[in-house]
Amino acid sequence: MNYYETGIEHGTVTAIIDNNKYEITSLRKDISTDGRHAKVEFSIDWKEDAARRDFSINSIYSDKDGNLFDPYNGKKDLEEGNVNFIGDAESRVKEDYLRILRYVRFFINYSNQNHDPKIIKIIKKNIGGVSKLSSERLLDELKKLTKSNAFLEIFEDNTCLELINIIFPQLKNLDNFRKLNSHAKDNLSKVDFIFLLSLMIVDGTDNADYFIYKFNLSKKDQKRLKSIDFFYKENVNIKYFNEKNFNKIFYYNGKQTVLDIINFKLFSPAKVEKKLLKLIEIYKNKILPTFPISAKTIMAKYNIPEGKMLGSKLKLIEETWVQNSFQISEKQIQKIIKS
Repeated sequence: MNYYETGIEHGTVTAIIDNNKYEITSLRKDISTDGRHAKVEFSIDWKEDAARRDFSINSIYSDKDGNLFDPYNGKKDLEEGNVNFIGDAESRVKEDYLRILRYVRFFINYSNQNHDPKIIKIIKKNIGGVSKLSSERLLDELKKLTKSNAFLEIFEDNTCLELINIIFPQLKNLDNFRKLNSHAKDNLSKVDFIFLLSLMIVDGTDNADYFIYKFNLSKKDQKRLKSIDFFYKENVNIKYFNEKNFNKIFYYNGKQTVLDIINFKLFSPAKVEKKLLKLIEIYKNKILPTFPISAKTIMAKYNIPEGKMLGSKLKLIEETWVQNSFQISEKQIQKIIKS
């Protein structure tokens, strides 16, 4: 058995047994909570550990032989489709306001019951506490929700949808997920979280910029969202979507940008454009070409000294090469040199 530390400060290691990963966490008890984090001590009391958890279905323990320790009847709740807080619901929420989002995720994935009005009243009363949570924790929970198997079920549950809209008002395009086309439905589980975010926040306004600022996304993720946002603010016609035009984006911005932009168009309209499906297959396998002409070659062949003029000529040659699907003739080069 191999293992590695995944949260040793919380007593968590991940063990690899028969090529399967098992997250193993020491028993704990809460010493204090502030709605964002809990100060804990390690424990040897299984029931004490269970009592600090949020929902009964999240406090089921098993040994390697499948024998259960289930002090809060989580198995029964799971079988009956009940999402029940352990103990006093308001206390559980106030200990960690992220549990409001976890309630939404567990409810749409596991419940087949109606919401308890008392629970929803408690959640709405305390929903302002979500503002105390770090952007990283909020985004991580949103990612778990959107990548869960039952994500689309949220649009059949007005209560859960209302809670998400209150917590994430920047997800202005959520309603688009009610009317996904056939391609989007078939491929929703295959796309990553950042692309899903783009579908929710890119709307032709400054909404995407605000989301990026508020949630402090990584530079890499910012670049992806900004590229999609910038492209669609231009209101580009479907006629623009051809290999010649996208070669420029491919060369200057990279494969990921091209795939994101085409996919965004594929996921957005009611009708699936077949030309876009062909285009995306082209760029999935396309290898970024290397500009074949060097400054040294131009200097030697055309007797041009190093300097601004060489740089501008080389740039024009490169632009022509890109515009012509990464091909350029000697005649075209000569024309640029002489102009």
